[in-house]
Amino acid sequence: MKVVLLPGDGIGAEVSAVAAHVLRELPLQLELEEHLFGGAAIRETGDPLPPETLAACRAADAVLMGAVGLPELDRADVRPEHGLIRLRRELDVYANLRPARADGVDLLVVRELVGGLYYGQRGTRPDGTVFDTMEYRPDQVERIARRGFEIARGRRAQVTSVDKANILDTSRMWREVVERIAPDYPDVELDHMLVDNCGMQLVQAPGRFDVLLTENTFGDILSDVAAGVTGGLGLAGSASLGTDRPGIFEPVHGSAPDIAGKGIANPAAMLRSAALMLRHGLDEPAEAERLEQAVDAALAAAPTPDLGGGATTSELTGAVLSELRR
Repeated sequence: MKVVLLPGDGIGAEVSAVAAHVLRELPLQLELEEHLFGGAAIRETGDPLPPETLAACRAADAVLMGAVGLPELDRADVRPEHGLIRLRRELDVYANLRPARADGVDLLVVRELVGGLYYGQRGTRPDGTVFDTMEYRPDQVERIARRGFEIARGRRAQVTSVDKANILDTSRMWREVVERIAPDYPDVELDHMLVDNCGMQLVQAPGRFDVLLTENTFGDILSDVAAGVTGGLGLAGSASLGTDRPGIFEPVHGSAPDIAGKGIANPAAMLRSAALMLRHGLDEPAEAERLEQAVDAALAAAPTPDLGGGATTSELTGAVLSELRR
């Protein structure tokens, strides 16, 4: 199985190295191939997603990615994040899965990833007005909704569809499409919730949720809220899936330039992303389970500074490897 590794920037490169080390310890036939991406690629080629990198990703079974972003490029015309948006679109990974687990909480955000506000028309008018347009086609909504219902069948069979149907036409269409296909899944319970109420409920009663089905922007925000109430971004991985391989698997945290190079980055989110890759991208659920359990045990034994402990990146990595060997 061929995995393309895109280390990215800042701590992305550090936690990517940890993931590569741990994956090589598993009893799997994995070929890891590293390519330039993000700010590192801009520095070397001027393009955050060079053609060689895109071609390698297309040919892979899965793409494992570190965080991207460099402070000196925040206001540049070409930014590292542009490469991420392009790669998602090129691979058509429309379903972003972001699990959030803690005591009494086990929810999954299923976020539409290649439509909506981030991909709509944008520009500046002569009078200085700036606009970004949210656009969705019914078929885009249907395919992500079906993915959400299908995933819910393997969980607790509850879908909460999140929208702003009291204000937005896109949300009214979203709700209509979800309602139309819901009878195809009679074993799954469906309810609708406005996004502002959902944000409050995630903070006050996150245990009530099973699958949260959202459009792109709402899902981006709500999944970070869900991560915050279950331990923080340093623990949160994600899977972005299309109809076929390859999927993209990445931690949801940023490149954290303030701690880059200090050896204290928490690699748990990257390792959990690698576990999601094993489960959803490479059909290796048993090894995914082993890795997830090893990460959970290691975090308890050797928490990093973001979790109130003092373990270094290397020490937490060692704890994960010890658990796997045990």
